[in-house]
Amino acid sequence: MQGITEGLTSLPTGAARSVTGPYSGYSLHGPGGIQVVLPEQGAVLGRATLLSPTTVWTLSGSVADTLMHERTLRVCLDAGGTTIGPLVGEARWSDAGERGTALGIQLLGISAEQGRQILSLLDDAVLRGSAEPEASPLPVQEEISGGERIESILTAISAMSNKGVLRRPGRTVRVALERLDAEAGLLHWRCTEPGGEWGEPPYELEVMGYNSAYRMRLAGPVADGERLVTRLPERLWRVRHRWHRRVPAPPGLRARFDHPLWRELGRREREIVDVSFSGLAVRGGSDDLIFPGLILPLEVETAEGESIYLSGEVRHVSSARSDGRRVFGLEVRPVTERDAVEWTRLVSQSLCPSTRTSEELLEPLWDLYVASGYFNLAGKSSEHFAELRRSFIDLGRRAAQLPRLFCQTVWPSERGVEASLSSLKPYRYSWMLHQLGRRPGRPENAPHVPGQILRDTYLRTLEHSQSDPEFRWMFCYAESTVPWMYRTHLRFVQRMQDGGQSLVMPLRMMDVECGEPSGQIRPGDLDIGPASIGEKYLLASQIARTRPACYVEALDFTRDRLELWGVSRAWQGAGLERERRILVARRQGIPLAALVLELGHPGTNLFRLLDAARLFPLSPDGRSAYVALLDEARRWFALRGRSTFVYLCEDGGEYAKAARLHDDPSAQPCLWIIPATLVPEFLEHIHEQSVGSPQQSTSHHA
Repeated sequence: MQGITEGLTSLPTGAARSVTGPYSGYSLHGPGGIQVVLPEQGAVLGRATLLSPTTVWTLSGSVADTLMHERTLRVCLDAGGTTIGPLVGEARWSDAGERGTALGIQLLGISAEQGRQILSLLDDAVLRGSAEPEASPLPVQEEISGGERIESILTAISAMSNKGVLRRPGRTVRVALERLDAEAGLLHWRCTEPGGEWGEPPYELEVMGYNSAYRMRLAGPVADGERLVTRLPERLWRVRHRWHRRVPAPPGLRARFDHPLWRELGRREREIVDVSFSGLAVRGGSDDLIFPGLILPLEVETAEGESIYLSGEVRHVSSARSDGRRVFGLEVRPVTERDAVEWTRLVSQSLCPSTRTSEELLEPLWDLYVASGYFNLAGKSSEHFAELRRSFIDLGRRAAQLPRLFCQTVWPSERGVEASLSSLKPYRYSWMLHQLGRRPGRPENAPHVPGQILRDTYLRTLEHSQSDPEFRWMFCYAESTVPWMYRTHLRFVQRMQDGGQSLVMPLRMMDVECGEPSGQIRPGDLDIGPASIGEKYLLASQIARTRPACYVEALDFTRDRLELWGVSRAWQGAGLERERRILVARRQGIPLAALVLELGHPGTNLFRLLDAARLFPLSPDGRSAYVALLDEARRWFALRGRSTFVYLCEDGGEYAKAARLHDDPSAQPCLWIIPATLVPEFLEHIHEQSVGSPQQSTSHHA
């Protein structure tokens, strides 16, 4: 509802104020329903449109304006002869619309028995189809019509043996896509349900991908026993289920809670049936008196006896089975930073059990980078990285306790580490993928499904970023000449064509030695110093005018985030270096160009991508100051104990020789950015591209 107006009276003092919001419970619709009655006036206030044991909304016409000034109200709920009440409440919210005024009443002091009666009424309404949870999400659909794309999706699904259903009038039949014959354009299906019948074509089927269901209508020959062969569909319809993937909970995971409204119900202990970064599901019973919108503090206990404390909001309650059991779905947040570390570790391990975080495998991880050829990118050798080894291992041990800033995923085997991918949060709303490595060959414990090692590694790393409530952008510096990077990262952005929300921008990554200045004399009329407020605003305007919006947002070049204060405080609070400094070259007081310098903690990236510099012209003659600005950058980094840094060149770099810059002419790096909303689609794309991927070295700059 929009335009909510709160009453003039103070908030009620009952527990309901803190354990639910104004929209808890179930939306009610259809004829009849539950009427809200004013027993003392002998009048019907209106039909209930939203109801829980703490809140009732009703369409009440003009009388709502007078009731808003009442301190307390006495109301009854009338459902075709069944009456609950009188109940005490307070008019708290109102919303005027075309159909009259909606009035929200906060119910106070509801007893457990009255709560049970209200929820029983709502259960009956759900069974009749006249009530549904207020928080129930609607799936998002996308129509896919490209033949190559459809073939790629179904090839990946058949390789992973994902489940599917055939929908027939009144029932569903479980099926599996066994094989895709691309040359003949045929799909080979198998019925996995004993006694299941295919029926007559056309067939409507639904199969599962990574976290989407794909629906299709298929024609083909009549089924023969357990087998069915159909032609490839001309269209697929994809349904997005949820932002975070859910998986079965680890064995022995339990939830304990006290009902926040009715402590007399006693402490409850219930089995947790599935988990995700942002939620979990608990198997309970009707006597738990749980309803959508209820805020429920939880103690989660692992099979090893460890406790994790979460704050949960009930988002869904399943219909009760014949034995009274039901499943409660909750959105959850860890209570403390320690709880966040433990919850992230537990969920990550559940989502991708074959992967690990790297703190216990740092030496094998370093060996992986040697074996995968990672150190040879951009013409470098392993000796070039030797001085970073100690800081890399030191930071790797600390990163496991800083899940809000780092994720370092490894896929271990008897050979050491088979694959690794890392991410870190260098900007306010952005995570950077980097340091992907894949060991050549196959380990003895290699999965049977092709490409599973890379898929698992990507899944754990990107799903970790999705657990950050501030996550808006994913980016990396990718080497486009690596086939894997081209097929996955670059082709994905080319395919999406999302109107500028994604970016692939070629650039040059030039190494700059602090002890190797250009040797050129700075002109006497050129002044270089810290940027003034006005010059910073000028720089932000120049970047916004010349760069895509996703570049500006993802890399913190907006006016309010230009100084990098927010993320710098987060890093420095963890005892890590992170800062941004802006210098400006001026001639006779006129700004010519800006130098943006960034510092990252040693060991965060083996190509030192967080020790970086960028240049932006502020006038037509701005590039004439670039050599002098790069010499100033050498001095700035040297004062902070750095021997080298990276210049991220976003233009032709015609001044590179004069500035004594170096890069590998065979390398073709690029800046790659996608919005967080596309990460689920990107993971689907990774699944498709990794099926049948060659078991060879895979590495890139990022």
